[in-house]
Amino acid sequence: MFESNNPISRFLKRASKIEAHEVNATLSSFLFVVILMSAYYILRPVRDAMASDWSDAEVSWLWTINFFISTAVVALYGVAVSRFRFQLLVPTVYGFFALTFVVFYVAVSGSVDRTVIDKSFYVWVSVFSLFHISVFWSFMSDLFNKEQAGRLFGIIAAGASVGGLIGPAIPSFFSESLGTDNLMLIASSMLLLPIPIIFHLQSLKSSELHNEDFISKNAPAKIGGNPFAGFQLFFSSPYLLAIALFIFLYTGISSFIYFELKNLLADLSRPERTAVWAQMDLAVNTLSIATGLFATGRIMSKFGMPVTIALVPVLICIGLIVIAISPVMAVVVGLQILRRAGNYAVTRPAREMLFTRVDRETRFKAKPVIDIVAYRGGDTVMAWLFTGLTQGLGLGLASVALVGAGIAALWTLVGLYLGRWFERSEKPPT
Repeated sequence: MFESNNPISRFLKRASKIEAHEVNATLSSFLFVVILMSAYYILRPVRDAMASDWSDAEVSWLWTINFFISTAVVALYGVAVSRFRFQLLVPTVYGFFALTFVVFYVAVSGSVDRTVIDKSFYVWVSVFSLFHISVFWSFMSDLFNKEQAGRLFGIIAAGASVGGLIGPAIPSFFSESLGTDNLMLIASSMLLLPIPIIFHLQSLKSSELHNEDFISKNAPAKIGGNPFAGFQLFFSSPYLLAIALFIFLYTGISSFIYFELKNLLADLSRPERTAVWAQMDLAVNTLSIATGLFATGRIMSKFGMPVTIALVPVLICIGLIVIAISPVMAVVVGLQILRRAGNYAVTRPAREMLFTRVDRETRFKAKPVIDIVAYRGGDTVMAWLFTGLTQGLGLGLASVALVGAGIAALWTLVGLYLGRWFERSEKPPT
C-alpha cells in the first residue's frame, strides 16, 4: 500500500525512529485511524451540542444509562470475540456501527418529537466513542510487539489527531448548511473505508513486521474461550486493575471539565455550540499531531514509562489550580485543549503500550472491559459527584477545580506506580 521511499516515508524516518520494514504497516495504521477518527469527530460535536439543552442531572442520568448499555455491549462483544473468526472480528465491528448510524438518520428524518431520539443518539455515540478506538488499539497491540510499540504508537496516535482535524472541520464549517442529520450519513459511510486496510495490515504482520512469533503461528482462527472471560481476567489481575484505576481517575478530570464547559456554553444556540466544540477539536488535534510525531517516542525513549504516563496528570493538576485562582471560561477552554491533546499524543499511546505485555484473549476481551465499562463507570460516578458538588452543595467553578486538582494529584501517583510496574518485569503480575 505504501512504498518505503516515498516523501512521507522519508519524512517519518527523519522525524522518528521508524525502521524501513515498518513503514508500510505504520502508514497503513496511520491512515486507518485517520479515517476512523474523522468519522467520530463528525459525530462528536453533534452529540456535545445536544448536552447544553439538558440539566446536569439529566446528563448524569444519560451517563448512567450509557454505563449499563456499554457493559451490555462489551458482554456481547465478548461473545463475538469467542465465536467470530479473528480475521473478520474487527471489520465486523465497524460495519455494525456504520449501520446503526444509518438507522438513526432514518429515525430522525421521520420523527416529530426528537427528544427521545436525541438522547438515544447521545448515549449511542458515547458508546461508540470508546468502543471504536478500544478495538483499534487492541488490533494495534496485536500487530506490533512491545519494542515497536514504544517507537511507533506515538506516530500512529498522531493519525488520530489528523482525523481530529479533518472530522470537525466538516461540522465546524458546514453544520448549518448541511444540517446535523446529514452528518450521520457522512460518518456512517466513512466507517466502511478502513475495512480493506484491516485485511492489508493482517497480511503485513508476518510478511513485513515479522511478528508471526509474537502470536503463535498455530493460534486458532477464533479466539474462543468463555465469552465473559474478559470480566474474569479483569478482576483477577492486579495489573489490569491498576490500569482501570488510572482510567477511572482520568474520567474524573474529564467529567469535571466537560460539565463546566457544557454549562458555560448553555446560552449559545445548538449550531453555535457545535461550531465551538468543533473548533476546540481542531485546536486539540493540531497540538496532538506535532507532539505525537516529534515528541512522544523521544519522551518514552529518554525518560521511560513512569515519566511518560504521569506527565499529563501533573500538567492537569497545575492547570486546575490555575482555574481555582482564575475561574474564567478562557482558562477552562485552554485546560480542555491541553488535557485532550496530552491524552491523545502522550497518555493514550503510553497506556496502549501496557497491553503489549498481555495475551490476545486479554487484549480483545479484558481490554474493552477496562476501556469501556471501567471508563463509563468512572463517568457515571464522577458525573454524579459533579452534580452533587454544584447542584447539591452549590459549589462554584473555583471550588470544584480544587477538588479536581486533588483527583489529578492521585492520578499522577497511580501513573508513576503503573509505569514502574510496567518496566519492572517482562510479564505482568497475576
